[in-house]
Amino acid sequence: MTKIIVDTVEVDVPPEFTLLQACEAAGAEVPRFCYHERLSIAGNCRMCLVEVKGAPKPVASCAQQVRDQRPGPNGEPPVVITRSPLVQKARQGVMEFLLINHPLDCPICDQGGECDLQDQAMAYGRGGSRFDENKRAVEEKHMGPLVKTAMTRCIQCTRCVRFAQEVAGVAELGATGRGEDMEITTYLEQTLTSELSANVIDLCPVGALTSRPYAFNARPWELRKTETVDVMDAVGANIRIDARADAVLRALPRVHEGVNEEWISDKTRFAVDGLQRQRLDRPYIRENGKLRAATWDEALDRAAAALSADPRRIGLIAGDLACAESMKAARDLFALLGSPNQDCRPDGAKLGGGARQGWLFNATIAGIDQADAILLIGANPRIEAPTLNARIRRAWLRGAAQVAVIGEAADLTYRYAHLGAGPKSLTDLLNGGAFLETLATAARPMIIVGQGALARPDGAQVLRAAGALAALVKAVKPEESWNGFCVLHTTAARVAGLDLGLLPGSGGLDALEMVAAADNGALDALLVLHADEMDLPAAGRGAVIYLGSHGDAGAHRADIILPGAAYTEKDATWVNTEGRVQYGRRAVFPKGEAKEDWAILRALSARLGRPLPYDDLTALRQKMIADHPTFGHVDYAPGAIDADSFDPKALGADGAMSDAQFQSPIANFYLSNPIARASETMAACVRDIAALNASRVAAE
Repeated sequence: MTKIIVDTVEVDVPPEFTLLQACEAAGAEVPRFCYHERLSIAGNCRMCLVEVKGAPKPVASCAQQVRDQRPGPNGEPPVVITRSPLVQKARQGVMEFLLINHPLDCPICDQGGECDLQDQAMAYGRGGSRFDENKRAVEEKHMGPLVKTAMTRCIQCTRCVRFAQEVAGVAELGATGRGEDMEITTYLEQTLTSELSANVIDLCPVGALTSRPYAFNARPWELRKTETVDVMDAVGANIRIDARADAVLRALPRVHEGVNEEWISDKTRFAVDGLQRQRLDRPYIRENGKLRAATWDEALDRAAAALSADPRRIGLIAGDLACAESMKAARDLFALLGSPNQDCRPDGAKLGGGARQGWLFNATIAGIDQADAILLIGANPRIEAPTLNARIRRAWLRGAAQVAVIGEAADLTYRYAHLGAGPKSLTDLLNGGAFLETLATAARPMIIVGQGALARPDGAQVLRAAGALAALVKAVKPEESWNGFCVLHTTAARVAGLDLGLLPGSGGLDALEMVAAADNGALDALLVLHADEMDLPAAGRGAVIYLGSHGDAGAHRADIILPGAAYTEKDATWVNTEGRVQYGRRAVFPKGEAKEDWAILRALSARLGRPLPYDDLTALRQKMIADHPTFGHVDYAPGAIDADSFDPKALGADGAMSDAQFQSPIANFYLSNPIARASETMAACVRDIAALNASRVAAE
């Protein structure tokens, strides 16, 4: 640690701290535009000028490190002054230069009320302009359907350029020209292709880059702000939902260093318009091959009649967007009915049973920063978990991690060794193939198994082989509190379902077997919770009761539709891929006659004569925590706490693996769930990316 004095306050800070960070540690506020804690230092804007005792002129505090400051003549700590008349005048001069060409767009700019330039101009701006020349104007740039540009407002801070190159890993933004002719633009003015591209909207300190779908919709002071959790993937990014009346208008990231830092994917940010479209807002019953609107009494009576069959002839499938409370209520209901046919794995993933570490991302998401060798098996994190992929890229970019892939040879935004595409390559690696030595000699090896390797008939065998590899290279090191065996999930509901034990009971059928049994006439009724990513029984083959929020594939097949709540319309518990329990909060009420999922199941249980033992959400959560204590550990990722009991032989099953190549379960990043498929913005992204790919020629 190094001592430094900031405005008479002496603080101890690491020597690699910048002066700006040292000032913040001392409680001094320093304005900035180009500096950002997660990006490289550019030193463009000069707004962060401070006075350093002994320096001939003010210095840019973002570009000076504490270790480089000269002590006093008698060894006194360096002195930094942030509020002297010299500093004040320097910042006012910088602000005047920044505003020379800036248009007076505040009344129509979507950044108004959330604009760094607006705020700093209040503190350091002049009452009028001394610039008599014509202001420059810049042509707008096409960046796709997500990012709206007004580049005349740009102050060339280059935050967006550095983010695209360093975090997103897609070099599609850059600067052309010099001086007054400098412009920020995309490569050949084409659509941004990164799944994280819209984070430049949050980074832009002026109104040059704003949200195109949100344009001219609302001002920030009109919105209700609700802190909740994202469900578009299994990372569980912390977000804020902004709503007005009954409409969700936008989703913004919240800072959580252990999960998403301060980034979110484009799907998380922009699929929210799908919450307004194709909604199930009333119960429906199929009669004479057609669905008709019904009352709740009719729908619940019909559902109860269907589930009153032999317990072994009814089944429960929980899908990708089912919250923990709804799965707990459904599981308890089927336990009361005596049915062993229940499953939370509609894709057929061979996970569950045994120790919890068998289905968690045990190294934790933040643990990626410590990994020095990473093997991806059947995973494409760029489309399955974009913010997690950015962590892997950062570990690789720092030179700390070597990466290898067994699976699809996709563009992951970082270089990797492609070892093969299927189980044979995994077997070869176990037998001493390339990259084995790298894993074995690494201090923190990490093996990431994706659903592309597990959601297949030989998934259990692949899981067993991955566990054997983890044991062979000592990826699990209890003495060092490291468990590098990681399962990367793709859906928000899966880990909670596995933690609840929502799996087939003795003699019970799994999800795929239930569908086959219904098709064969061996199953009379199927209760489906938010399951739209699987084939359901053919029409007329058993009664399908669908509980969900959107008119997607599940509702199209359903015989009885019970309209539930979307993730923004209920207080719910979600568990991310690393086993972190987080609470989502209601931002708006369910649409029309829709109800919260657990409440529907509670009412259904009463119609069946098997009332569930809770009448409110608090009682349900208390029972869930009592039955499954892990749900009481809120915002806690277990990590390597059980590493000493890791048993690779308890994972999966022995047997032969097929030669089929691993494929990601997500065919299209923008259309991976009912909410996204209902979104016009996501559809526009699909069209733009398709047009971009179609326009490429062989030379590119």
